[in-house]
Amino acid sequence: MAYNGGPMTEAMYYVLLALMHPNYGYQLMQAITEVSNGRLKMGPGTLYGVLSRMQKDGLISLAEDDGRRKTYQITSEGEHALKTEYSRLKSLIQDGNMLEIGDENE
Repeated sequence: MAYNGGPMTEAMYYVLLALMHPNYGYQLMQAITEVSNGRLKMGPGTLYGVLSRMQKDGLISLAEDDGRRKTYQITSEGEHALKTEYSRLKSLIQDGNMLEIGDENE
């Protein structure tokens, strides 16, 4: 299923976030763990499935392929999608502020 601009999966979001700096597979798995503060550890099967799908959708592109490893980079379309998703997630947090206000009243 092609990306249609709707909410992203967690895997897509963190791959794009980690690709703000071009990376190859193993390095990318480490970068995802780092940007998620250790909360998300992505295995090779999940990573390469997401990379393939995102490449087809034009969110990322191949920066280099030396035959041994492929280095991926975010495209301008991918960067726009990431920023849109970031804004959507911020809105969700702001909408949930009422939960904190409710906690103060208890």
